[in-house]
Amino acid sequence: MSVRGLILLCVGGIIFATSVQAQSGPNQLLLALSKKDQTLAIVDPASLKVLARIPVGNDPHEVIASSDGKTAYVSNYGFGAYNTIAVIDLVEKKALPAIDLGPLRGPHGLAFVSGKTWFTAEAAKAIGSYDPKMGKVDWILGTGQDRTHMIWVAEDQKRILTTNVNSGSVSIIDKVPPRAAGPPAGTANNTPPRPTPPGGDWEQTVVKVGNGSEGFDVSPDGKEIWVANSQDGTISIITVASKNVTDTISANVPGANRLKFTPDGARVLVSSLRTGELTILESATRKEIKRLKLGHGNAGILVQPDGERAFVACSPDNYIVVINLKSLDDVGHVDVGQNPDGLAWAVRR
Repeated sequence: MSVRGLILLCVGGIIFATSVQAQSGPNQLLLALSKKDQTLAIVDPASLKVLARIPVGNDPHEVIASSDGKTAYVSNYGFGAYNTIAVIDLVEKKALPAIDLGPLRGPHGLAFVSGKTWFTAEAAKAIGSYDPKMGKVDWILGTGQDRTHMIWVAEDQKRILTTNVNSGSVSIIDKVPPRAAGPPAGTANNTPPRPTPPGGDWEQTVVKVGNGSEGFDVSPDGKEIWVANSQDGTISIITVASKNVTDTISANVPGANRLKFTPDGARVLVSSLRTGELTILESATRKEIKRLKLGHGNAGILVQPDGERAFVACSPDNYIVVINLKSLDDVGHVDVGQNPDGLAWAVRR
């Protein structure tokens, strides 16, 4: 091959590689909702530039990404006025047909585990899961609690946690082994075998915490559940092994909205929708490290998987604050639309 031909081949390869990279975009994305604009902003976390804004329907509150980072799901809440979950193609950056939940009104909290989208339905006092492959809701369980709000699902799907705002409680819902069948027909009691319900059998433990229990997180070691109580301004700590509240921190965070651990479990971030402060606690000592005034009200919190940064939605101020978790300083703002709230991280695989 001539020198000229080799140069053209190399140049062509570079142009092709650049084109492919431009089309595919970054492998990691920050997802941020605007409640007033009713859009999902797709943000490049490296440059903090908004790559696209996708319509997501009425009153979007929470967002979650699929495990492969190709799809996002958004709850259309409305305090029970709405009953859909918006679906967004993150590769093509476009809206897909929404999921109609029927009588499961007021979807809010979301999780994506084992290929399914798990959600709360406040007005129905229930939780459920949606299977994208089957294209339908494949499981529902009532909590009997008022305003079942946020949800966490274990990777093995054997434990589900929810906060129930108006009941001031946390539901610890465990999958139990199938019960032994009753004695065979013809015995003294003549009891027929007990069938195992579809989706297995579940046992709920309701743990009373503070008033207005809303944001919560599970410690990375899985031993504790920290719950932010918005009305009391306190944090309840539940020991998982005993399923009891073993400590209550007088954190002085009125209007506590969301609570998140850092990946190493060393720190806990708590946002306040009432004061606009972000309170940072040391988990081992339960003591406050720092309090940052970020705006007039803080909602969603997202901690970057590598623990370098956190993102906090300042809803009344119409921006997201970027926090350096080493220096614990405000290092930037991102405009994702009016009244930002739910945040999520997507990693394309």
